[in-house]
Amino acid sequence: MSKDDSDVNSNNNNRNSKNHKNGKNGRKSNRKTNLWSVKVFILTFVIACVFSFVSEATIRNLNSLLLAVITLFVIIFIGIVFDIIGIAVTSAEETPFISMASKKIHGAKEAIHLLRNADQVSSFCNDVVGDICGIVSGAAGSVFIMKSALAQSLLFEESLLSIIISSLIAALTVGGKAIGKSIAINKSHEVVYYTAIFLSLFRCKNRNAKNKK
Repeated sequence: MSKDDSDVNSNNNNRNSKNHKNGKNGRKSNRKTNLWSVKVFILTFVIACVFSFVSEATIRNLNSLLLAVITLFVIIFIGIVFDIIGIAVTSAEETPFISMASKKIHGAKEAIHLLRNADQVSSFCNDVVGDICGIVSGAAGSVFIMKSALAQSLLFEESLLSIIISSLIAALTVGGKAIGKSIAINKSHEVVYYTAIFLSLFRCKNRNAKNKK
């Protein structure tokens, strides 16, 4: 066998091994994507049920319209906060947190974990929680409108009140997310770090519970 033939055979073997590895990696990534899609579906369903039940039950049972408005604003605020986290995770860089982790700074490991799973974190924060809060706030607004109409405490017609409340919810949601987006991009590292600090509290609680057992 000539030298050229041996080179050709070695190149073919290298290509086959690379294709085999790429095939395995592709299958793994497809499995992860499918598994994540199932998780997103289940999480969305559960969180939407919980948010809808809590918000509607709270607003229906509140005698004060002011408290009902505050509850509605809280739902919108939660959606905006999670939207900020989702954008910040995709904007921040991992390098500063690696340096912090080497110095054993609290929350650095959680921040790295968030950044290395940025696609899933962003999907959960923006698509799952963010969209759910948008839908639930609209439903809660409808309950608030019905409650206001039944209480007859406002001098607006129900149709006019519906337009005003729906427009206000949309304006607060879109405007809040627009402000939050600039914060998330300009202060991405701070947002990720404080989110990691918050998540680290739950890990500490789990560790303490395991140690007690």
